[in-house]
Amino acid sequence: MHTHYLTLFQATLGRFFTTTLVLAFSIALLAGCASIPDVQEPPSVVSYALSLQGAPYRYGKASPEEGFDCSGFVQYVYAEQGVRLPRTVSEMVAALPPVSKNDLQAGDLVFFNTVRNKASHVGLYIQDNKFIHAPSSRAGKVQISSLDNQYWSQRFSGVRRPTAKDE
Repeated sequence: MHTHYLTLFQATLGRFFTTTLVLAFSIALLAGCASIPDVQEPPSVVSYALSLQGAPYRYGKASPEEGFDCSGFVQYVYAEQGVRLPRTVSEMVAALPPVSKNDLQAGDLVFFNTVRNKASHVGLYIQDNKFIHAPSSRAGKVQISSLDNQYWSQRFSGVRRPTAKDE
């Protein structure tokens, strides 16, 4: 009787391994036939902004030669891509359509309340909760920061999305 159960167990185990192997092979075969999703390249506006990392901060300026303040940096980067933006943070907030923070996309503008204004600072969203900006004379240069950073998360005030050329 014991031998019968052992033989039955071995047969069942054999079918299990065969089925598992066939299933694993089928999945591998199908996966090989599936198209590989395109890796999203950052928009050219983001790539260009990243190329300016380390440029000096200068209040009221908007060029790599003279330096950038926050809105001058964003305006300059978009102008190089053929998109005209207003010059100041408050003008950008007023002119551009709002977007939910949950819908953030690379190239969106992120705004912050740093001096008791609804929006007094702007940066350009990269991805993965990171943005590039010209933060202050104290920081001294264009740099990448995180929206998760306590300072920026407490001062976050909204998102705007430049949508078309020559706005």
